[in-house]
Amino acid sequence: MTAFAHPFPFGAAYLGDGRTRFRLWAPRQQQIDVVIDGSAPQPMTAQAEGWFELETSCAPGAGYLYRLGSGQDVPDPGSRGQATDVHGPSVVVDPNAYRWRHPEWRGRPWTETVLYELHAGIHGGFTALQSDLPRLAALGVTAVELMPINDFCGTRNWGYDGVLPFAPDRAYGTPDELKALIDEAHAQGLMMFLDVVYNHFGPEGNYLGLYAPQFFRDDIHTPWGSAIDFRQQPVRRFFIENALYWLNEYRFDGLRFDAVHAIDDQAWLDEMAAEIRRRTEKGRHVHLVLEHDGNEASHLRKDYDAQWDDDAHHVLHVLLTGESDGYYSDYADRPAEKLARYLTEGFIYQGEPSPYRKGERRGTPSADLPLTSFVVFLQNHDQVGNRPFGDRLTTLADPDALMAAIALQLLSPHIPLLFMGEEQFARMPFQFFTDYHGTLADAVREGRRREFAAFSGFGGADIPDPNARETFDRCRVTEAAEDSFYRGLLTLRHELIVPRLANTRAIEGKVLGPKAALARWRLGDGAVLSIATNFEATPVAFVRPSGVPIVETRKDCALDGQLAGPATIVFIEALA
Repeated sequence: MTAFAHPFPFGAAYLGDGRTRFRLWAPRQQQIDVVIDGSAPQPMTAQAEGWFELETSCAPGAGYLYRLGSGQDVPDPGSRGQATDVHGPSVVVDPNAYRWRHPEWRGRPWTETVLYELHAGIHGGFTALQSDLPRLAALGVTAVELMPINDFCGTRNWGYDGVLPFAPDRAYGTPDELKALIDEAHAQGLMMFLDVVYNHFGPEGNYLGLYAPQFFRDDIHTPWGSAIDFRQQPVRRFFIENALYWLNEYRFDGLRFDAVHAIDDQAWLDEMAAEIRRRTEKGRHVHLVLEHDGNEASHLRKDYDAQWDDDAHHVLHVLLTGESDGYYSDYADRPAEKLARYLTEGFIYQGEPSPYRKGERRGTPSADLPLTSFVVFLQNHDQVGNRPFGDRLTTLADPDALMAAIALQLLSPHIPLLFMGEEQFARMPFQFFTDYHGTLADAVREGRRREFAAFSGFGGADIPDPNARETFDRCRVTEAAEDSFYRGLLTLRHELIVPRLANTRAIEGKVLGPKAALARWRLGDGAVLSIATNFEATPVAFVRPSGVPIVETRKDCALDGQLAGPATIVFIEALA
């Protein structure tokens, strides 16, 4: 088999021989027509439970819109591609037209995963991104994670304002160009992950409320508007089919599910994951990763591989920068104790009261989970892009302390994630950017300024305008700095740690000083991995393990019963 198509029960399905079936859920409407390439409207047949269907002559490449009873034309929410932008015609796509060069690819085991998060637009689109794949593979990355790529309003967006979940945005390339990117990644031995957003739609270009208001709840609101109503079976099916579509038709190796704590029906998450496991080919390594602000561990005991560990990021950020605004305030007290807990148990908050949340308890126990259940990062799109000026750790942290944190992240048993440019110690910002106009542009710009006006050291008027072209251009990674530090650490990870990761368990985690901790893990073959980190210049007492360290971020940092700093030292002790 060299072509792959996922047959989902809505949208435009090309049947061959110049015939296409159109299907739409529009429970508010009495009549729906299909308008193909501007020709006379063709009425769809009303079916049970608000569905409309039409099979007609229509070839791939044709543009089409649905005409509502009011006379308004709207794009297809199940569009596989758009002719122009989110307001324009959807396009009939034949998914079998692309012939895969590497259809035999089956992915890689989760324990081998080193994620690299990037923005396709910043890299110039799907075709341009192909040229960077060999460098990433040589660096030691094993999985490229694309920030959301589904169609959004305008020509640039940081990714989380999409409104057509099945359509790759044309600003990045065509569906076949996306497939070619994934195909080439597989040729390089790289997995491809996609970040998908099932908790909200963007503020412009979402027409669902006009013909399917049941898609949304009127009693629950999120930071992005009315909550999506997962009690409705067509809604549940819409997003499950989207996940299967990216995995089966585009051959993505994994999905990262954005902010699932904002989904009101948490049982649906497990329903979706179980169906994904049933409906992807046997023998493929398909990985599912959550972002869940509630530190909910139960999903990780079922069909999900891992969760982004925000706790780990937050305590490391506090140790590196001293910042304590906002949610960082939860990590400012006894940070070394919290550091030791994330290193050995994954989550820091496992039901304890959160001061930032006014004493509300947060999290669930996680110590029983494999340490590979936690994705650990020093930077990502949120933790850089949601800062007022999009500044990176290279401009915020002491260089020696940053090197210590990098070694800790890349050599601990957790799954590491790098953010684009991080490996080259990039200093350019990654700022929040959009391409809105008129009153929406004004609202986004002013909302951004109000959000940060109260922060110490930030003048609201100085916040970059998200809609200005230069804000987007400022984010391009232009440095060509040396990446040997990351390359060397990832080589050690793949050679000495990855083969032993299965069945790894924590032995101890203890505080060495105000900003210093030691963690030890028994690896799967019985060897012991020990990492000691000190994030301040004052030395702390340290009993050095036996053997020769495999990494010291500062030469001779552990002598005479002390660990100098800032530094990290790593040992793998002989079999017990």
